[in-house]
Amino acid sequence: MKLAIPIWEGKISPVFDTASRLLVLHLEDKQEISRFETYMDEGDLTRKCIRIQGLGVDILICGAISRHFYRMLVAGGTNIIPWISGCTEDVLEAYMKGKLSNPKFLMPGCRWQE
Repeated sequence: MKLAIPIWEGKISPVFDTASRLLVLHLEDKQEISRFETYMDEGDLTRKCIRIQGLGVDILICGAISRHFYRMLVAGGTNIIPWISGCTEDVLEAYMKGKLSNPKFLMPGCRWQE
């Protein structure tokens, strides 16, 4: 499985639509096998979506994301965990331990949708 997180200065990028760096991890049984960073310099959301699908991303953890971009990614088979903030490594650790729902990772002003 591949997990992707848009990053900015060691944290989750606040707005995925405008993010320029993506951390991609290959996971097996919630254990990291490998990781790499890639730049997303595509000029529009459709091209970014195609790029993410081309990377084989199964799950995307991100901050804010527009409805349009969200729908394009979901339609392409990517599961999205939006409205997340914090240090990239802390978020990854919480995800691996099944504790990403901790309110400290929720973007200010957002709430979980049930």
